[in-house]
Amino acid sequence: MKSRSAKWITDLSRSGGFTLVELLVVVSVIALLISILLPSLQKARKQAQTTVCASNIRQLAVANLAYAADNSGRLCCGAPDVRGDNLYRWYGCREDKNGVFDSLRGPLSPFLAFNEGIRACPAFQHFVIEERKAFERGCGGYGYNNAYLGRILAKVPGGSFKRVTDEVGVLSERIKRPCETVMFADTAIAGVDQGVIEYSFAEPRFHPEYIQLQGRVDPSIHFRHNRSANIAWADGHVDGRKRTFTWKSGVYQGDPDLNHLGWFGQNDDNSLFDLE
Repeated sequence: MKSRSAKWITDLSRSGGFTLVELLVVVSVIALLISILLPSLQKARKQAQTTVCASNIRQLAVANLAYAADNSGRLCCGAPDVRGDNLYRWYGCREDKNGVFDSLRGPLSPFLAFNEGIRACPAFQHFVIEERKAFERGCGGYGYNNAYLGRILAKVPGGSFKRVTDEVGVLSERIKRPCETVMFADTAIAGVDQGVIEYSFAEPRFHPEYIQLQGRVDPSIHFRHNRSANIAWADGHVDGRKRTFTWKSGVYQGDPDLNHLGWFGQNDDNSLFDLE
């Protein structure tokens, strides 16, 4: 005599229920569909992150232009006390050198949408694997062209520059090619291993003070969006650029090449960063 459970299974099979083979086929089909759709979903997710990042960095450029309009035409300074207490940046300030910069108290904060401070790039967190205490934390993965826009330089014979002051930014009217001059970019610095840490400056290919000596800086533009970086230009428009060049000075232990750091553009000079 069959048990009640056995009889129930038999009745279910006779009434058109799934057999084990049929169930396995359905599961296999679902798994196949997921494997087909997953790359597309991941691609869509990355594209959405790129779009959000572009919106964030555009807000920074617009905020800086608004700041200039409210401050006699001068753009925001990048690091006014970097050679002193080192408590202030274009994106925030901190109480001491070991603290994290508070972007709600930055000079651009009043000009950002909803006064929410710096909105971090949603893709940046996937690359950061090292917490180097404070360093430049709080910039959200974005860097300012401080070398030319966030301070005042004076040209000296030979093509190099000397620093005049870090305490004010340049007059926006001095930028001769706003649509071809970097204002903000996706940035980072190579960490000890394969990973990056936050860095708040978009460095040109050469130190402005040492152009004549071909004094290179470490690359900080981070090509994290499918090997592309979002760039906000001095006229406020944003586009994506592919890396064309990189190098390693040895100052930082990490490898810029492995961490998608470098520069874009065809000319090995500062023409996409300087005022002329």
